[in-house]
Amino acid sequence: MKIYKFPNEEQVREIVTRPVKDARDLTATVAAVLQRVRAEGDAAVCDFERQFDKAELSSLAVSAEEFAVAETLVSPELKAALQLAHDNIARFHQAQRFSGIDVETAPGVRCWQRSIPIEKVGLYIPGGTAPLFSTVLMLATPARLAGCGEIVLCTPPRPDGTVNPAILVAARIAGVSQVFKAGGVQAIGAMAYGTESVPSVSKIFGPGNQYVQAAKQMVSLDGVAIDMPAGPSEVEVIADDTADVAFVAADLLSQAEHGTDSQVLLVTTSEALIAAVESEVARQLLALPRKEIAAAALENSRLVLVGNTDEAMTITNRYAPEHLIIETSDAHELAARVVNAGSVFIGHLTPESAGDYASGTNHTLPTNGYATAYSGVNLDAFCRKITFQSITPEGLQAIGPAVELMAEAEHLQAHRFAMSVRRQKK
Repeated sequence: MKIYKFPNEEQVREIVTRPVKDARDLTATVAAVLQRVRAEGDAAVCDFERQFDKAELSSLAVSAEEFAVAETLVSPELKAALQLAHDNIARFHQAQRFSGIDVETAPGVRCWQRSIPIEKVGLYIPGGTAPLFSTVLMLATPARLAGCGEIVLCTPPRPDGTVNPAILVAARIAGVSQVFKAGGVQAIGAMAYGTESVPSVSKIFGPGNQYVQAAKQMVSLDGVAIDMPAGPSEVEVIADDTADVAFVAADLLSQAEHGTDSQVLLVTTSEALIAAVESEVARQLLALPRKEIAAAALENSRLVLVGNTDEAMTITNRYAPEHLIIETSDAHELAARVVNAGSVFIGHLTPESAGDYASGTNHTLPTNGYATAYSGVNLDAFCRKITFQSITPEGLQAIGPAVELMAEAEHLQAHRFAMSVRRQKK
């Protein structure tokens, strides 16, 4: 872990800069896979599943029988935890519902706005070393609440051709029945372009590795919307001398174990805390089943000593972390000063893992500094807001002259005439 003490401007720029990867080879590979899926449909997806996931598939769709078997393989305790998480996620996202607005902007001119669900959405759920059944709840729950008519879920199969049972149980709890065995780039291509089995969708959601993210960005050029651009997962912890060392170390490691390219950052006003956290991270790391992954991520981690909380907040808002944990005596005051972050966890007893699973907020968040411009997934992400307007004869007289004058000034005479012909109608 690299330590910075009272960093100057050049060092701050280094602290907030994410590692840059050469994506040229990756881009060519992704484009080739997408092209084949678009041209060959199910056959290409099955071929890539054979290559990448080592699974021989006779069908991409998960059957009703497979859903039933999955129910028997998940413990009652985990089912109860999934239900609790779903209920909290639903409660929080239901409260985000937009009821619409209706305004008379001028006499006789009425404008209103409605929220309309996206008709067809696709959800990508990673499998691999960490099957993210929690992401099923995070995406499918608001999609169902929003009223999306068709929810398509893709997730990679295991080598024996089955899907992780907890993913299927979570899908059933969240109300999703269309689940397909497809992972990686081929899954994104299938949902973007459609195959014989997988319906095409209007918007794709979900995390994934660098290949998946590249695929999402490529299909977005073909008219398929995506939730957000994304990079490796990350966390920043702000801590002072009131922070519990074990808590801070655990928070850093909980993010480091996501992947070797995950990023963790500690910003603190306590020099003693830095040494203590280094020691505690090393101790806790030894007990982790994914310690090799976490250790690789920690090689790129940064421990930053600053003179005061003003400096801490300046670095934080420039870094724009995906997850921000504030473990200080004035945590709520500092949280009020956050302008760039995906999700904020306030106080010593609020770990990032609470938001990852069951507090109710969404864990699909902007990474790689995109929190300066993007929100995390929420109910609005599954909707479009459409505006409407209606004008009476009184309204024509109220705004008509201004419309005519502005259209003429822009040299758009047909625009002007469209208003004038109505005003002159007796």
